[in-house]
Amino acid sequence: MRPHVVCLPDGSVISDERGRLDMGFVLAALAETYWACDRPRALTERSWANCLCFGVYAPGGAQIGCARLLTDCTLRAHLGDLVIAARARGRGLGRALVETILAHPELATVSHWTLRTADAHGLYRRYGFRQDGSDPGWMTLDRSAATANL
Repeated sequence: MRPHVVCLPDGSVISDERGRLDMGFVLAALAETYWACDRPRALTERSWANCLCFGVYAPGGAQIGCARLLTDCTLRAHLGDLVIAARARGRGLGRALVETILAHPELATVSHWTLRTADAHGLYRRYGFRQDGSDPGWMTLDRSAATANL
């Protein structure tokens, strides 16, 4: 898979280039979240090693955001660990990251998307995710109609 890079109007960059990820940033950012604060470092490193990972980079190159996608790159994808550094929030980078992931050319046939969130339902609803079942944190996106002819 060739690296997918998106340049944003403010000079920030979103990339799935694994070698560019700063795992120190990823680990520190996740340590401040409600969902991964107690996750052992080894588990985070192993999960990121086995997923399609995205980094958000400031114009100077420092990493300011990340997300990982557990996927077969064909039918299913689960979005997780999406974080924008506190110093970079409020600039639309979370929206840009979700948009970049959903538009990734290697994921065009993925029809079933899932994620869990306790506090970002509004962000994901913009892109068609809906709460699913009795678990209010579980959200799904069905793009089977959009991918039927691919």
